[in-house]
Amino acid sequence: MRDLVRSREDAKEDLLRAKHRVLKFLQRHGIEEPAGVRPWTAKYCAWLRSLQFESTALQVTFDEYRLAIEEIEGRLKRIEDEIHRQAESSVHAPVIKALQTLRGVKEVAAVTLVAEVGYFSRFTKAPQIMSYSGIVPSEHSSGSEVRRGSITKSGNSHLRRILIECAWSYRHKAHMSEAIRKRQEGQPASVRAIAWKAQVRLCQKYRSLVSKGKSSGIAVTAVARELLGFIWAIAREVEQQHINGQHAA
Repeated sequence: MRDLVRSREDAKEDLLRAKHRVLKFLQRHGIEEPAGVRPWTAKYCAWLRSLQFESTALQVTFDEYRLAIEEIEGRLKRIEDEIHRQAESSVHAPVIKALQTLRGVKEVAAVTLVAEVGYFSRFTKAPQIMSYSGIVPSEHSSGSEVRRGSITKSGNSHLRRILIECAWSYRHKAHMSEAIRKRQEGQPASVRAIAWKAQVRLCQKYRSLVSKGKSSGIAVTAVARELLGFIWAIAREVEQQHINGQHAA
């Protein structure tokens, strides 16, 4: 699954670049987007399709830029459809479903986490998987003094990226949304307890860091690091239950 989720990452980056090309084209030719219309909504895309240029060369150029976006969106949907099929049939399916009890961790994120890590039980302690991800602070020693700097970025960059993406969901107060309740249906009480503990802890941590003057980026990175610890705890819990079930059988 690793190549599959990384192909999605590539498609997302291609989509962002394609959208930037359209925006730069519009800026170069002095075309302003309609007031009150959010970029890349259905209404915005309909407006793009309605644009007409007197020059054939400009029209063809713009149409190709716009159609490139639609092509990438189609590719992205095909990849995500396959990710869903893999999530349902994978040997890791129980872990993938359990990870979705966490706020900010939906199916694609859960599959990505599993694809990048494999079996979480190979890490005996949370700090080990944090080091693997490269989301731990760097340290600089000077005599007896140890200073902590920015994250090392020496580990798995794909894992780091999805963790940061998930961590942004913890900017607001802890609450149990209907979507999270639905994802938690059928999950063991122990897993749900870890997920709620994560929400309370991480939402509070984000607000605390920001209130102390830390930037949102630094706060989210700190949240992502601790989130990985909760992800590891849930995954190990489910993997251990699976092992115990096999022994009982």
